[in-house]
Amino acid sequence: MQPETTTKVPTEQLRLDRLNPRLLGESKNESDEAIIARLYRAAELDELLQSITANGYLDIEPLIVIHHPDGSGYIVLEGNRRLAALRLLREPGLVRRLEESIGFKIRIPLIENESLKDTFKAVSVYLVDNREEARSFIGFKHINGPKKWDAYAKARYAAEWYRANNKHQGLADIARSIGDKHDTVKRMVHAVYVLDQARENDLFYIEDRYHIRLNFSHLYTALSRSQYMKYLGLEVIWRSYDPPSNPVPRDKHTELKKVLVWIYGSKKDDLPPVVKKQKPDIKHLGEVIDHDQGLRVLEVTRNLDRAHASTEPIQTKLTASLIRARDHILEASGSLRAYDGQDQSLLNIAEDVKETADSVYSSMAKKYNEAGVSTKRRAHPSGAVESGSREASRCSVCCIQPSSSAAVGASS
Repeated sequence: MQPETTTKVPTEQLRLDRLNPRLLGESKNESDEAIIARLYRAAELDELLQSITANGYLDIEPLIVIHHPDGSGYIVLEGNRRLAALRLLREPGLVRRLEESIGFKIRIPLIENESLKDTFKAVSVYLVDNREEARSFIGFKHINGPKKWDAYAKARYAAEWYRANNKHQGLADIARSIGDKHDTVKRMVHAVYVLDQARENDLFYIEDRYHIRLNFSHLYTALSRSQYMKYLGLEVIWRSYDPPSNPVPRDKHTELKKVLVWIYGSKKDDLPPVVKKQKPDIKHLGEVIDHDQGLRVLEVTRNLDRAHASTEPIQTKLTASLIRARDHILEASGSLRAYDGQDQSLLNIAEDVKETADSVYSSMAKKYNEAGVSTKRRAHPSGAVESGSREASRCSVCCIQPSSSAAVGASS
């Protein structure tokens, strides 16, 4: 079979591509069983199996292949998902080995029409000389074309393309070839290089993430924020250049491991990620690692909400707390008609609220008076006028008189 030709070949001559971008981490030395299990999880093979068993293999689009180095057949560069499905349907022993060797059980749909099995025997392939010949087509198809990969697969593909060209072809050229924005591709490849550096230095393995789903955008979004750059020792302008290998300085490896575990967790150590969703958690985590007290709280508690709360200025927290308290007490006041005077516990709660409000008010009024502003006079909306320290009873922040809670209690 000559390069740049399309022909049919027996399915048993086709080999899975161990450099498939859909495969997370290192797959070069993995068994076929492990690779098929990972493809099944990542590529919705169950739906494809259902389709093929119902309709047969629709040999419309040829697989893209190269010669296997040992001459034993062909490596499938494009179409590994289809090949995995065909092998599962053709090889009952493979299904058994999946369960016996790695504990992965797959339910194969029943093929009711035996004649459909004939379509599994041989498939059309298009032979190319090397991977480079196929890169543009495969990249466009899966990055901005009709059969899109997830963000990690896209990034891994662009990164391997960039490496394979020994960086002679810039990411701007690669982005144009695959029909994506240069800045997006660059940010994703930066993140791949950071993950590769963590793996090579035994800091973090993406397969060890706590959740099955990989939210890759969490990482490349984080790495574009100045707080993460500072924490990891990256120059703020690092993202202006095509990515270097091992971008994080050696003396920041501990910080790199912490960031990756905070974002993705660790299944081995039973640590869930502190980042639950990209917005606002990635922003909040960045603010925490840029704040000494917030960082200490996070390291001790692994609670992002508590850590982030400790980064807020005390005046901001006081203001927000008073406004929330006002809103809640006004809401309760509007619902007083529902109180029938029978529940002592609710009255006790109202008393606690009153005492706490009086205490807060007294402390604030004392500080207000000590600040030398207590002699101001101020008119209430009713037209009444108070002087001296009573002026402070209507806080400029929440505009509510704490003493009104006593009146509410009396009226009830």
